[in-house]
Amino acid sequence: MDYSENWWRDAVVYEVYPRSFADSNGDGTGDLAGLRARLGYLADLGVDAVWTTPWYRSPMVDGGYDIEDHRAVDPVFGTGADAVELIAEVHRAGLRLLIDVVPNHTSDRHRWFRAALAAGPGSPERARYHFRPGRGDDGELPPNDWRSVFGGPAWKRVPDGEWYLHLFAPEQPDLNWDHPEVRADFEDLLRFWFSRGVDGVRIDVAHGLVKDPAFPDLGSGHEDRMRPPDRGRHPHWDLEGVHDIYRTWRKIAGEFGPDRVFVAEAWVARPDRLACYVRPDELHTAFNFHFLRCSWDAGALRSVIDCTVEALHAVGAPATWVLSNHDVVRHVTRFGRANTRVEDHPCPAEPADLPLGRRRARAALLLMLALPGGAYLYQGEELGLEEVEDLPEDALTDPTWERSGHTQRGRDGCRVPLPWSGTAPPFGFTDAGVPTWLPQPLRWRALTVRAQEDDPESMLGLYRAALAARREHPALGDGTMTWRPAPEGVLRFAREPGFECVVNLSAGPVELPDGARVLQASVPPEDGRVPVDAAVWLVRR
Repeated sequence: MDYSENWWRDAVVYEVYPRSFADSNGDGTGDLAGLRARLGYLADLGVDAVWTTPWYRSPMVDGGYDIEDHRAVDPVFGTGADAVELIAEVHRAGLRLLIDVVPNHTSDRHRWFRAALAAGPGSPERARYHFRPGRGDDGELPPNDWRSVFGGPAWKRVPDGEWYLHLFAPEQPDLNWDHPEVRADFEDLLRFWFSRGVDGVRIDVAHGLVKDPAFPDLGSGHEDRMRPPDRGRHPHWDLEGVHDIYRTWRKIAGEFGPDRVFVAEAWVARPDRLACYVRPDELHTAFNFHFLRCSWDAGALRSVIDCTVEALHAVGAPATWVLSNHDVVRHVTRFGRANTRVEDHPCPAEPADLPLGRRRARAALLLMLALPGGAYLYQGEELGLEEVEDLPEDALTDPTWERSGHTQRGRDGCRVPLPWSGTAPPFGFTDAGVPTWLPQPLRWRALTVRAQEDDPESMLGLYRAALAARREHPALGDGTMTWRPAPEGVLRFAREPGFECVVNLSAGPVELPDGARVLQASVPPEDGRVPVDAAVWLVRR
């Protein structure tokens, strides 16, 4: 393990979605013991840390992000003892562990919300959430026009006539962060898990905790997380009040040592807004969703890289690059379409060109790992897994499917359990003959860990080689970069000492720079040229 207090500035973190990583008890759903059994795989891959999505007690309406008790492990995943042992085993494997905290909302089964429903209008119990009277003659209309991220109105009426706010599913009521008990409980929660040895916390919906107390209408153009607002004051996204919360949280992390860290899931309009979250007295890092959402276009990528580096450098923070996660269409599929930008999870009109998507994904990996700062990988991207867009409709579990009126398939397609070995489902994920909680496609038999682990030309081979080279080369990780002259459609930049990256997004091959040796390549150069949709790492002779 890197014992430096600044390990997070250039760390590569692997996201684990526990339900879909590895199953230890043969019930078809991944668990903490399954993750513990596969830690050697992650150490061999070459990452520095593991981030797990929620393992807490939950009705699982939203894949565990509807939390009933942040301090208890859901029986689906194991026990509290399993969590403590996982933390210890992660450290024994030479890795660090980040966990998820979900402060914007709770489950509707949380003890606070059950008490709020029982207590009635005007009660202290309801003050922990956002309960409001409705509009109209009999209060039959929602308090305002806010929309749920998952589709439909963001308000639900309870039998006594009041309405409560839920920016996500109705089973996820939003907390009132102006309430001192809410703030105190989450401060205690952070100490609870830091004292048990976790190294960091990922903050879900970090941009959404504070709401405008006037609850004004949004008006036309309802935005969501994937299309963040670019206007002066949005009534519930990216309000200034969130920063007071995170200044307090930063002090709490400091109580446990200078190496405990936060990463924010903050969907904001511009990199300069993201920089506000990672000022020296606030959070340490934030996911770079502007990079994730960028199209496969040299000009667009360079613009995002420049804006990000400039904005974060101004506050002394590193960038944190990411290509996929458990909420977005896997980038192999995105890069295999004419429109390569991240969109919601539509019902696709035609299949993606997956060979093209994988070729571009290989190049995107080398680009991402060559940039200054850290990076996050999403489980299965190292295998070249695509979005499973042909899941049977009766298998879909994401609330977006129902809330959108079956126009958005939701996020299940990027959450299908990993294929480890064998030639048929469940591919070593669980016991033979046991159906996985989401069905795996038979075509994944060519993409299992076992099928790729001895092939240096496979996607897994590329990830292992690139991560090893990144760790060894002194130019890579935190630091600065300098753009070099390049033809249109080509990204070329240098990092000192003695490193260059070339990514060819143009229509034809481009010449390799003179006097350089190839360190890594997404596909082999041809006749001294970088092919289309390819990337190379170079070291100067």
